[in-house]
Amino acid sequence: MSRPQPPRRDGESPSAGTAAGRFLRDDSAREANRVTLIGALVDFIVGVAKMIAGMMVGSAALIADGIHSFSDILTDVFVLAATHYGRQAPDSDHPYGHGRIETLATLWLGSVLIFVAGGIAWSSVERLLDHDVAAPPGLAAIGIAAVSLVAKEWIFRYTLSVAKRLNSKLLEANAWHSRSDAMSTLVVIIGLAGTQVGIDWMDAAAAIVVGLMVGQVGGRLMWESSRELIDTALPAEEQREMRRLGEQVPGVHGIHDLRTRRLGSDVVLDLHIVVPPRVTVSEAHEIGNAVSRSLRDAFPRLVDVTFHIDPEDDEGETEHSLRPGLPLREDVEALLNQLWARHPAWQHRLALNLHYLGDRIDVSLYVDTSLECAYLSDAATALHDAAAHLPWLGRLRVWQGPGKG
Repeated sequence: MSRPQPPRRDGESPSAGTAAGRFLRDDSAREANRVTLIGALVDFIVGVAKMIAGMMVGSAALIADGIHSFSDILTDVFVLAATHYGRQAPDSDHPYGHGRIETLATLWLGSVLIFVAGGIAWSSVERLLDHDVAAPPGLAAIGIAAVSLVAKEWIFRYTLSVAKRLNSKLLEANAWHSRSDAMSTLVVIIGLAGTQVGIDWMDAAAAIVVGLMVGQVGGRLMWESSRELIDTALPAEEQREMRRLGEQVPGVHGIHDLRTRRLGSDVVLDLHIVVPPRVTVSEAHEIGNAVSRSLRDAFPRLVDVTFHIDPEDDEGETEHSLRPGLPLREDVEALLNQLWARHPAWQHRLALNLHYLGDRIDVSLYVDTSLECAYLSDAATALHDAAAHLPWLGRLRVWQGPGKG
């Protein structure tokens, strides 16, 4: 199993790829913090404006909406903390990074949206049942509410655009939290306008509709975050594209057991890469590195790629570690030495290469060039006959030369 470092550009040091990854994480964290701080400032300004206007005209709905805006500031602080810690680099305790912090925060924000939705709907139903009638608020109060609505809608769109660019579910959740405040302000405007013209039930009816809309958004965010916590894979189309790109790399005979999972806004991938069975370990590993580079270039969200090199396609078969094992080199050499000790080819061996294919071991024996070629033509047959009873012996070949890469 290999876990290659991020690909390096020409001239970079081995740690440069890791440094680049930290830079990208820091840059995205700074942008996320910037939009959240702007949102907190907007929440403070509109909250103060609503509270002052509500107290001036005696509107309980406008005062409550101002309190809602102030509550958003607490959410913004929570998002700042989650973004800071969630985008930190991996460490010894969290080798896959801290992306789950963002996932948990998104789950919490989704539940907050559902709670807010329930509160809006419940209070509105009570107002309908109690026939609660308010005094006309005046056009000034309606104008202040309208300005705050525009401000909250702007911060929603701005935050959502940053969330999509950074692929952050946490920022997306916070954006929709801002939209919930905008929706509640819209309800207040409708209620204020209805009260102004004598239609007092419009406020409560519109609030119920908005509550259902906010609850639907909160439920969607909770569902997506819950799926991420149980390591749900990327969509099938993205997985197929990953497999297609990997199989285009020279030297790759196939890809299978491709698995993906999300860590916040990041993606972790592991896969099996089938390579020619007799290439060297270093060549096979570099083929795997080439696949990793290709996938990282095409999918920037990939932060960790783990590949397993297979000398043959064993897709769908029992995992090798669960099967009876074949003897390793030390035991193989000991057994062959017992059987071939008197054979000149074994006595003059320079190298012994073993290829584990299926449930057999192919043996390549490299002998000294001092042996006559005429002898070598019969050596393989003689050696194979002497070891024919070994259940694991596959193909046997004898070569003249060093046989060392």
